[in-house]
Amino acid sequence: MDYGGNYSTTSYGAQGGAGGGGFMIGSQGGSQSNKGNISKALDCLRPCTIKQVLDATQPHPDAEFKIDDVDVAHITFVGQIRNISTQTTNVTYKLDDGTGSVEVKLWIDTDSSAMDLGGGGNKSNSGLVEDQWVRVWGRLKAFGNRRHVGAHVIRPVTDKMEITYHLLEATYVHLYNTRGPLEPTGGKPAQMDGGQYGGDDMGGSRPMPNLSPNARRVFQCLKETPQNNEGLNMQHIAASLRMPLTEVAKAGDELLTQSLIFTTVDDNTWAILDMA
Repeated sequence: MDYGGNYSTTSYGAQGGAGGGGFMIGSQGGSQSNKGNISKALDCLRPCTIKQVLDATQPHPDAEFKIDDVDVAHITFVGQIRNISTQTTNVTYKLDDGTGSVEVKLWIDTDSSAMDLGGGGNKSNSGLVEDQWVRVWGRLKAFGNRRHVGAHVIRPVTDKMEITYHLLEATYVHLYNTRGPLEPTGGKPAQMDGGQYGGDDMGGSRPMPNLSPNARRVFQCLKETPQNNEGLNMQHIAASLRMPLTEVAKAGDELLTQSLIFTTVDDNTWAILDMA
């Protein structure tokens, strides 16, 4: 299914049983009413991270949740099972994807003659174990000021590339909804707040976001210091810049948040994320 912006689903099947893709605000055309757009959004499947699930807003208890100020009903995400709790009426999975953790409830069909979690509509749930990566399709719910996801389907992730694909897909949809579609190839990118990503030029194909002075110094050090594929350890950076280790750590967190660097051999060793 075409998501808009020349973006379509792949063989990983993130479109799920809902038959929709990541909803792009504004992609429905000006001839439709706002009510029609909202209905279209609720019929679509939104790829997201667990942090986006936790940060979703709800104007009032009876309203739909919003991610990036867009109504969402059906969501899909990937996560690693941290805990499994089996109750009489449901199985609760605690999932973590590196951005946060959330409970996912899969209800048991009480009409079944035996509590076979692999039977009926929950066939994809058979044999799930802790530490296993899975994909979830479901709806975001809240009860007693606690959020959880009511799962329609949970299935194991058999190809680890699906995890990377999903995170890229969730990022794409987030940027589309918050910054608009990309210009066609060969066209001039839309400039927003000092560049498509805001700020000064990084010297490559992507402008520099607005960063603190220390974050800029750390980024420049990573960019100019000779290094192997493992990057630089924060202690080396602190010594080179004569900067307190705590300030280097804060600057590194800022650069990681902006997706300008990534961790390599451990959490304290970084390299520049080349997006050219």
